[in-house]
Amino acid sequence: MRQPGQSDGVPLDGWTPQGELPAGGTLRRAAIPGMLSAFAAREAYIYLPPAYFAANRPALPVLVLIAGQPGGPADWLTGGALLDHMDAFAASHGGLAPVVVIPDPNGSQSANTMCMDSRIAKADTYLTKDVVGWIGSTLAVDTNHRNWAAGGFSFGGTCALQLATRHPELFPAALAFSAEAEPAVAKERQKTIEASFPGDSEAFTRQTPLAIMAQQRFEDSALYLTAGQDDPEFLEYLHTLAAAAEKAGFTVRAYEVEHTGHSWDTSSRRIADALQFLADRWGLPG
Repeated sequence: MRQPGQSDGVPLDGWTPQGELPAGGTLRRAAIPGMLSAFAAREAYIYLPPAYFAANRPALPVLVLIAGQPGGPADWLTGGALLDHMDAFAASHGGLAPVVVIPDPNGSQSANTMCMDSRIAKADTYLTKDVVGWIGSTLAVDTNHRNWAAGGFSFGGTCALQLATRHPELFPAALAFSAEAEPAVAKERQKTIEASFPGDSEAFTRQTPLAIMAQQRFEDSALYLTAGQDDPEFLEYLHTLAAAAEKAGFTVRAYEVEHTGHSWDTSSRRIADALQFLADRWGLPG
């Protein structure tokens, strides 16, 4: 058994495979129990790249992806076309790619936990304790969290930014495709606060990325942002988040995606570049 903090696999630096690799990665499903959060999640999806099956398996980085809301983990495979994107990335990097885990922080198609611990659910505990612990104990990956990232679309992009600001020691990089400026269950902010922290607006506000970035520094963290040019509300969020992140010390890349609204195109058209953004940070050869 691995000791805490010990990565599973040989170093990536100078890695070449021993033996033949599969032509593409493998997709699996798994139940990730809410042991600490008591959260009832739907099944997660896991992408294992070709290098995962090498005789001399390298210590692979980890990307945790969150889908939009309403929705679920499978949306990354349909709307997000994740398998094709990951296989294309792996093919251009000698079989190397991150292990991708797509957990469920909502529990149903219509539920909205806002990716935080509140009266609604302990979604933050589920993602940062239960999911992170399950990955480390179940999958053969690099356990150095310098080589981990969170990502997502819409609700998932907001969630990824929440994870990167609340838990930079776990997720020092984030890919936020069409993220909101802050989590919400309703257009009216007060309804969001009442649903999550009744009567305590400060309890809600202090968990939001903008509030955290105004108080903390993130010189060791990186953020990749997109929004569709035909999506004015989320374009405004993009500019607000990018400015706040840069001021807080993040390494930031922000892109307006042409001829798209609030759709999966904002990830599909930029995901190859976003993955390379992470690969350069991780020192992934290719």
